Amino acid sequence: MAKKDLKSKAPTTERSTVSAQPRLHQRADAIQEYGTVSHMLPLDLEEPVRLEMTEQLNLLLADTMTLRDLYKKSHWQVAGPTFYQLHLLFDKHYGEQSEIVDTIAERIQLLGGVSIAMAADVAETTRIERPPRGREEVPVQISRLLDAHQIIIGHCRTLARRADAIGDDGTNDLAVSDVLRTNELQVWFLSEHLVDAPLVHAEQPRLRSVG
Repeated sequence: MAKKDLKSKAPTTERSTVSAQPRLHQRADAIQEYGTVSHMLPLDLEEPVRLEMTEQLNLLLADTMTLRDLYKKSHWQVAGPTFYQLHLLFDKHYGEQSEIVDTIAERIQLLGGVSIAMAADVAETTRIERPPRGREEVPVQISRLLDAHQIIIGHCRTLARRADAIGDDGTNDLAVSDVLRTNELQVWFLSEHLVDAPLVHAEQPRLRSVG
């Protein structure tokens, strides 16, 4: 009986060289272009609907990212006797806007789109006026924030109605429940700081002159 050739029966597996060295400086073409949506997602939403909604959501995202950063700028640069209150309020609103940014971006990706992300692209897209680099007075800071809110709120209402009309219930819910209501509440807190009411001494009503 012939002896078994153990060497010939041994399993042979080819293995590439393993290295702990990170592969740095890699580049490649984008796997999906901006302004497109993935095909045939099981969402029961036609591609034209998803294209329209992701375009509008990216516009809303750019404005929301700008408002978020405007709040952080105001948080850092606020000055005056209301510094402490506004310093905290601006940072609170910044955190809430940051959550909205993530919610909008994830909705865009969920619909098969590509969310806008980088500051340069946001600056080219947003409709919110760019503030100066320097510090501004509190009334100007608040006015800028209110103007930005107004742009977003107006877009939210239009987007919600359009999403409802074309059957995108998820985007409709996001626009109303997440974005619109948060922005409306923040507008209330901000606008009350621009009411010219006495702080210490109450003003007596002026007597009408009878003549």
